Amino acid sequence: MDRADILLEALPYIRRFYNKTIVIKYGGHAMVDENLKKMFAMDIVMMKYVGINPVIVHGGGPQIGSLLKELGKESKFVHGMRVTDKETMSIVEMVLAGSVNKEIVGLINHHGGKAVGLTGKDGNLIRAEKYFLDDDKARDTPPEIMDLGLVGKVKKLNTDLITALATDGYIPVIAPIGVGDDGETYNINADIVAGEIAAALLAEKLVLLTDVEGVLDAEGQLINTMGEKEANRLIETGTIEGGMYPKVKCCMKALRGGTQKAHIVDGRLNHAILLEILTDSGIGTEIVGE
Repeated sequence: MDRADILLEALPYIRRFYNKTIVIKYGGHAMVDENLKKMFAMDIVMMKYVGINPVIVHGGGPQIGSLLKELGKESKFVHGMRVTDKETMSIVEMVLAGSVNKEIVGLINHHGGKAVGLTGKDGNLIRAEKYFLDDDKARDTPPEIMDLGLVGKVKKLNTDLITALATDGYIPVIAPIGVGDDGETYNINADIVAGEIAAALLAEKLVLLTDVEGVLDAEGQLINTMGEKEANRLIETGTIEGGMYPKVKCCMKALRGGTQKAHIVDGRLNHAILLEILTDSGIGTEIVGE
């Protein structure tokens, strides 16, 4: 009976999200732990089989950092973004497109899905332009690293490609690499790409997998649900800071662009995605528009 109750609890959510798009940013510990990688792939396959259209955008920072270290190249970060010269960009592209992306695609396909790996270069999926630090960030940055190199931001998306793949039963798995007007290759933050894609697709949900429970209040307690006003208040008081700040900002931008809800979820838990979207209580922080 307990098993039947679990299935019945999921039923209204399956009905609600049938034929809807859910964009998932896959990163953190969930990408390096072998058991969690398997659980993630199974979650994605199940979503597709019950009629939900998952779109995956993945990171790969630890893998990139590891290879750079092996090659004797130092990793430099400014405000959470990797300084990316031409040599580093070649390594970033090799790791994201040639290693991480293919591993994710292989795992999903092994568990019964039909995943297709893409970068922003494929079909001009992600048109990009160079990212420049804003005035506030520039003031806090040493002059010698003001130029982040080939770090980009999303200029335009070709969502027709994603929609066509999803309609034909495929699961798009996207590496956050963009292409500039002159053919330059840009390294783009995966959270930002996921948020932009969620907004452009008018996705039902944006889900960011992280290595923390979710958004915590000033007392360190998990916030289950919050609106944009509360999120802005917590940012202003410094409660939301560090690595959580860009994630929350990314979620709010997606909501303003047309995404229905955004979720920041602990990817260290088995079946984190299913627990968040197909159960009454969920496990992370849900952010809603106002």
